[in-house]
Amino acid sequence: MQTNSGISATAHEPVHEHTQRLSYADTDPAGILYYATWFPRMEALQTEWLLLNGFRQDTLLERFGWWTVSRATHCDYLQAARLFEEITIELRVGEIGNCSVRFDFQMWRRSDQTLVATASNWLVTVSPDQKAIRLPEVFRTFLESGAAQ
Repeated sequence: MQTNSGISATAHEPVHEHTQRLSYADTDPAGILYYATWFPRMEALQTEWLLLNGFRQDTLLERFGWWTVSRATHCDYLQAARLFEEITIELRVGEIGNCSVRFDFQMWRRSDQTLVATASNWLVTVSPDQKAIRLPEVFRTFLESGAAQ
């Protein structure tokens, strides 16, 4: 997709996306999307993509001996999103580090293809005692295949 200025927002294609109509619970009294609404939507999209690809969050420790935790999240609000608008949230694999991966999100208003927000969430792989560990090879290989799309 492109912003309404015609500039491409990212070089990588999304690995997963979801479109949803904004509801009353998503907005403030003025009918504008409440800023914190993006965070559960981003997490849900990221969790679903991992689940669909064999990395179910609630079984990582038992299956692989590690799990992931969020280290940081950032969101830039670019345009207002309003009650009943359809918004598509796209997920991309961003930077892959030694112990972490950054997931990048774009939120698009479907009616006019306007980029309304961008965001990032950093996940860290940790041991059972919550110490950061190198990204396990199986996870790194999976992430790199998503980043190459």
